[in-house]
Amino acid sequence: MLKILTWQSRLVFAAVFIPMAGFLFLPLIWMALTSIKPEAEIFVRIPTLWPDAATLQNYANLFSRGDMVVQLKNSLITAGGGAILTVILATYAAYSFAKFRFRGRKPLMFLMLSAQMFPFAMMLISLYPMLQWAGLLNTHLGLILAYIILALPSGTYMLYSYFVNIPTEIIEAARADGAGELYILHRIVLPLAMPALVTVGLYSFMWAWNDLLFSLTLITQPDLRTVGPGLLLNYIGESRSDWGGAMAASIVSSLPVVIGFAFLQRFFIQGLTAGAVKS
Repeated sequence: MLKILTWQSRLVFAAVFIPMAGFLFLPLIWMALTSIKPEAEIFVRIPTLWPDAATLQNYANLFSRGDMVVQLKNSLITAGGGAILTVILATYAAYSFAKFRFRGRKPLMFLMLSAQMFPFAMMLISLYPMLQWAGLLNTHLGLILAYIILALPSGTYMLYSYFVNIPTEIIEAARADGAGELYILHRIVLPLAMPALVTVGLYSFMWAWNDLLFSLTLITQPDLRTVGPGLLLNYIGESRSDWGGAMAASIVSSLPVVIGFAFLQRFFIQGLTAGAVKS
């Protein structure tokens, strides 16, 4: 770990780091404090940072309405299902690209990665009529498929970068001992690639959990809505907005991602940096 030795270096580091930390964390602090403010303290001409009469009424209203619990459940189903299926499909695709040689391998891989070049809104325009034809609008399965389509190219590339660095000698030795390809992948390669698998799964889950565009367009039924559209439609309006409730809902809805990242950040960092240095 790099250590800052001189006081001049520490001073420069503090002068750069403190404003950056304030820029990053001040909105989060403001959101947390607004969530415990009564409505009378939010809609004032000169707002204050610390509430004069802190209250948990915004959180009580959040769960008494019942919408948030349903939306959290729907987000867990769609984001979790999309993440699991993305990891499974990306694993087989990346392993075939990394450890097998077949005609058209590189063009096929570049074609898959080229999907990331297009704006998500353009992909939604193409995806919507296909889901409508298949009868998958207003279904969790349709939204899960949309999340897989968006996360699969980048997830495949991340796993490909990891699989390439796994020594081929290990795989060849297992083949010489009579092991099949599925046995090699599941029992030998995947345990070594656990950081990359966690990275792809966490990345896919976070992207799907924070999504607004696809979930707002593909699902219009209130009882199937996820967290993003629920926050927008329930708390933000043209004539009146419940900012205290919106801030409380935002904090509660971000907890699954924050908790998951806190427990899995070690694997996440290892998976992101695995392809940087080739062994």
